[in-house]
Amino acid sequence: MRSVVVTGGSRGLGLAIATRLAAEGYRVIAIARSESAALAQARATSGDALHFQPADLADIASFPALARTLRERHGALYGLINNAGIGTPGILATMPDSAIAELVHLNVTAPITLTKHLIRPMMAARAGRVINMASVVAHTGTSGLAAYGATKAALVGFTRSLARELGQLGITVNAVAPGFVDTALTHAMQPAQRDQTIRRSALRKLVEPADVAAAVAFLLGDQAANITGTVLTVDAGSTA
Repeated sequence: MRSVVVTGGSRGLGLAIATRLAAEGYRVIAIARSESAALAQARATSGDALHFQPADLADIASFPALARTLRERHGALYGLINNAGIGTPGILATMPDSAIAELVHLNVTAPITLTKHLIRPMMAARAGRVINMASVVAHTGTSGLAAYGATKAALVGFTRSLARELGQLGITVNAVAPGFVDTALTHAMQPAQRDQTIRRSALRKLVEPADVAAAVAFLLGDQAANITGTVLTVDAGSTA
């Protein structure tokens, strides 16, 4: 059974990804600061396929110990899905410096540094998958998301360069770029804004978390063995 880490795996997209991969036969380790009721319920019905590992991904100094714990408990990792992150909105001219720093720390520095520590067993095994969660905002731009968009664009650049570094070792590195997903975040939008978002998409709907999870499952699987350094967009055609 291949072991796969999903960061931010206690809720939202991370939970959808974790449960999909567990159903497909992976041993999934969901990382989050605390276990949600939904994750606990999913684990209760998953047998040995879904696990929880508490960790604060803002604490980068703890990553070496986290890597050791994962290796001791679950063996060599096959996959890493860097899903955890924050989406703090704000007009750049009035956004607090602390909010910008937090976005960069959690959305860029943390996943890059965590990847550094978790790919080493993959390199030794000459096999593995890294999948980074980007966003369509990285290439379309959206008012009020300048800092957030910059962090997601950084992950795209990280994806493409790391794919070059690790390709000769048989490790693929890709990104998934969701559009607006039908989650609590979009349900909190004003009805007119939500309707406008739906009308802009070619398929006239929002993306479901399961759609993003399916894209991750594909890139993690054997059928995607020759796909690396790419960005898979899942946005119901909103950027078509």
